[in-house]
Amino acid sequence: MNKLLLFFVLVSFVGCKNVVKTPTAQEIVDKSIAVSGGENYVKSNISFDFRDIHYTSEVVGGKKILKRKIINDSATIIDTKYPNKFERLVNGNLETLSDSMANVYANSVNSVHYFAMLPYGLNDKAVNKKYLETVKIDTASYYKIEVTFSKEGGGDDFDDVYLYWFNTKTFEPDYLSYEFHTNGGGQRFRAAYNKRTVDGIRFVDYKNYKPIQKNGSIYAIDSLYVNNGLELLSEIKLENVQVNQGNYN
Repeated sequence: MNKLLLFFVLVSFVGCKNVVKTPTAQEIVDKSIAVSGGENYVKSNISFDFRDIHYTSEVVGGKKILKRKIINDSATIIDTKYPNKFERLVNGNLETLSDSMANVYANSVNSVHYFAMLPYGLNDKAVNKKYLETVKIDTASYYKIEVTFSKEGGGDDFDDVYLYWFNTKTFEPDYLSYEFHTNGGGQRFRAAYNKRTVDGIRFVDYKNYKPIQKNGSIYAIDSLYVNNGLELLSEIKLENVQVNQGNYN
């Protein structure tokens, strides 16, 4: 009897040791940032072209300065988003902007840089992260994470909902989706491709999809992707990516 009891105790002990603990949403994001670039995000100047517009991210005094340069037939426009203000130069002259327009331009600049640098921005103060489940997409397993934003510091679109799928082996965010409410609202799903590492930082391009049928749950959009329920809208490509590392004080 004692031998039988000991046997079941040992079986239970071995079973418990083999249980794999699912990491928290914060642990998943921290690991993803580490494998995607880590400290290189903080200490690097980065530039790239997106849809014929040149973007730069510069480290000045330990803070990020985000810029874009637009050249058209009549003007050269340089938009600069500082940590606490926004400026627009048109042919070298400072343009006077209303607060509302400055905010629109600043959000536009920030949005492009934010997606280009993912997953780095997922540790911003206003970001709330929640582990949902582990799912399978194609042949790989993914941690599905919900990202929402606090009203304070979350920007004008703080009520948007984002989902990220992190590969359980590589911790890279291979897919993301979001539900937005501006301009009539909608949902998007992005699948990363053309993954490359430039001087220690991971960059990707995306295939950008939307649901064929409207009004579905954003939380089921990965199922739509797997079952051909999405249609391709566009491709989001970063070109001429450059990263310069050094001591920027």
